[in-house]
Amino acid sequence: SRGDLSEAEWRLLKDLLPAERGRKSRPAQDNRKIVNGILWRIRTGAPWRDVPEKYGKWMTVYQRFRRWSEAGVWEAVASTLAGAMADNKHHSVDSTTFGAMSRQPAQKGDREQAFGRSRGGFTCKVHCLSDAKGIPLAFHLTPGEAADCAAFEDIYALAEVKPGHLLADKGYDANAIRDKLKADGVRATIPSKSNRIKPIRWNKAIYRERNRIERMIGHLKVNRAVATRYDKLAKSFLDALHIAAIRNVCEPQLCKQGL
Repeated sequence: SRGDLSEAEWRLLKDLLPAERGRKSRPAQDNRKIVNGILWRIRTGAPWRDVPEKYGKWMTVYQRFRRWSEAGVWEAVASTLAGAMADNKHHSVDSTTFGAMSRQPAQKGDREQAFGRSRGGFTCKVHCLSDAKGIPLAFHLTPGEAADCAAFEDIYALAEVKPGHLLADKGYDANAIRDKLKADGVRATIPSKSNRIKPIRWNKAIYRERNRIERMIGHLKVNRAVATRYDKLAKSFLDALHIAAIRNVCEPQLCKQGL
């Protein structure tokens, strides 16, 4: 049905997923069917209990999602696909704020789960790293009010390969960030803030390519479980992002690369 994995997408994914062992009285459910159920929930943002029966029992779908989440499967699959297809000529860093489900009153441990408070209610900020083609490479969560530059080292450290250039907006114009990039041999393509006494020159032609990470974020937000954070646990929401990224990478035109 609409939104399910195509044959080309499943060929790309099936060998990256762990085999499920069933029991004699309760055989394992087909991985493809379960993954399609998980994708349905991420795309629609519906409660797990509303997953259609054609994908199996909703509890089976949910438990598979949680078990693989705890085992780091979703992050590993997303990283493997991105690493195989990435163009490391330059990377881009950006962030976006997601509204979180209404939860009143504030609870102990909210900040540990990357919940922040603002006039708009609960928010969560996702810091993203993408390659030159806009393929998502890594995500990092912070409370919604966190500054972009404060989370730079966390998201930058997740890059497996250092790029030639790093593209970012004025929110990342900090001497500490520029010094870190220079020490790693990475050219900073970051516009200067208006209050910088001596503006630093930057490559405007390369900076235009930063639109790819903004478009990538837009593609991820097509999934309603990503556009609004319904998950209480930061790990669950992070893996919802990984699953959306996996689907984004598994588009037919990328499958043509023969991976």
